[in-house]
Amino acid sequence: MPKLPEDIIDRLNDMERRLKALSTAVNTRPAVNEIRPPTQSGSVTINRPLFRIFDGYNHEIFADDIMTGGLARPWLQLMPPLASDPAKWPSTTSTAFTTIARCSNPIWQPKLRLAVNTAASSGASGQVRVLVDGVAFGPTVTAGTTYDHTGLLPGDMKTRFGQTMTIEIQAVVTTTSGTVYAQPALIHGMQT
Repeated sequence: MPKLPEDIIDRLNDMERRLKALSTAVNTRPAVNEIRPPTQSGSVTINRPLFRIFDGYNHEIFADDIMTGGLARPWLQLMPPLASDPAKWPSTTSTAFTTIARCSNPIWQPKLRLAVNTAASSGASGQVRVLVDGVAFGPTVTAGTTYDHTGLLPGDMKTRFGQTMTIEIQAVVTTTSGTVYAQPALIHGMQT
């Protein structure tokens, strides 16, 4: 007996069953933007979705701020307004490298970009360098030029993540007298 095409009603019913099964499968999976369930903050239950991203070492690398919105982590370092007059910048008259500026920052990214404006008083010359946790970071530059370096942070990123690094700007006068000045102008972390 020749094969007859199925009745159109049967085919439509079969297609409807398949669509229902597909719809059920799609709607029973968790929403992509809801990574964690609602949590307690004090006595208030927070029903907004939480968004957290962890790296392969279980470091929280990104998180939203569920209380007021915006970004909770990483904390983004911002530069404060700085003096534009070199005479008000950190400076030294020492003929040996001397730390003239120091700061501490959290380690969130494996690389750092740092730009420093430098200057020397009239008739003087000198050099400026940067140390990160006591290790030379980038080149030593002649005072009067801009130090601008991007490089890997010293140490193992896997174990140092979230810890604090110390950045020092050092300067030296290479003439018999005068002053060397340095002022940070830009600092931020970067990916590898």
